[in-house]
Amino acid sequence: MHHFRQLLELQNSQLAQLLRFTLYGLETTLNQARAEFPQDPGVKLCDELLQELHNLLQPAPTPLHPHIGWEDVIPSQNTLKLDRLREAFNSDLELNYYLGNSQLQSQTDPDLWNEIQCKLLRIPEDLAASWRQRTLDMAQEIGAIADNSNLYELPFIRDEIIYPGLSGSVQTQGLSLSQKAFLNYQNLQNNESDLSTGFLLLYTKFIEIEPNLYHALKSVCSFDIISLNSKAEQQSQYINALSDRCQRTQKAEESADPLSILRAWIDMDEAIHSLVFVPPAERYSWWGKLQNESRRILKKIADKAINAGHEVRIRQLSGLYADICTSSKDDLQLDFGGTPGEVLTCLRVYARINHEESPGRVIFRSSR
Repeated sequence: MHHFRQLLELQNSQLAQLLRFTLYGLETTLNQARAEFPQDPGVKLCDELLQELHNLLQPAPTPLHPHIGWEDVIPSQNTLKLDRLREAFNSDLELNYYLGNSQLQSQTDPDLWNEIQCKLLRIPEDLAASWRQRTLDMAQEIGAIADNSNLYELPFIRDEIIYPGLSGSVQTQGLSLSQKAFLNYQNLQNNESDLSTGFLLLYTKFIEIEPNLYHALKSVCSFDIISLNSKAEQQSQYINALSDRCQRTQKAEESADPLSILRAWIDMDEAIHSLVFVPPAERYSWWGKLQNESRRILKKIADKAINAGHEVRIRQLSGLYADICTSSKDDLQLDFGGTPGEVLTCLRVYARINHEESPGRVIFRSSR
């Protein structure tokens, strides 16, 4: 496995990405075969191989500021230069409404900067813009300035600075989307499969750097919202499922059958929207708008199926849960975040295709 690991850890390598996806597929196949043939004489060896694959596919921790090692001495909280920013952030009641009553955990200034900026991706963009300017003003007060030249790049189908890094008295990387990083894995063809591959590559990298992500993908875990940071096996299973659905959308597009493409994209869209925060990001946040790019593609595909003569209705479920619950199934409930009794996020759209109904799925806030 030594050479496998060496290739997997090689940066910006198409061969490394191909190997990773192949191993994800092998892991999924072996898991399915293991469940189907429990009395097979190779079960024990299969279990050992699955453990080796699981260990091999675990991503190495990738801090947003790699110049700071885990072995460094962690200062006490009252020595942070950005301590006043942390206190203001923790005490803001409007932020608590969207983020839940979770206090910032970082123990260094670079970590604190990145933790705050990542949390701002989950709140409405106007509030996030106001708070982002406030963070820059408070950073400048202690001798740190915005730095857009030092960015951790996430592969995607376009370029975008998500938030800046800092230089001066506090030095840390910012975060960006990078089409160049995406092109290291995929040739752009301006079709829907570019977006599905873009989400697959983006999510694979984002999961490595964001410890607060959960998944609610029904095919992986039916009745819970699972932390990807605390349960590593769920992380690999979620990425496996996302990769499998990405491949199915590509095969469907090759077939040129509008209904096959539509059904594959409904499944892909569900996997994309099932990567969530707790409580879920606000619909008009940066994260919400990013995920909504999948819904826009889904609408275009539905329109193509309608133009081909099919009866298609796609509905994103939102609003009061009592009003949409007959159109959904196996929903998940939270006791905090958002407004009691309302849908917090739509994981899977409701679909009606040629008189065949497919229920949606949501996370909602309990009415108590």
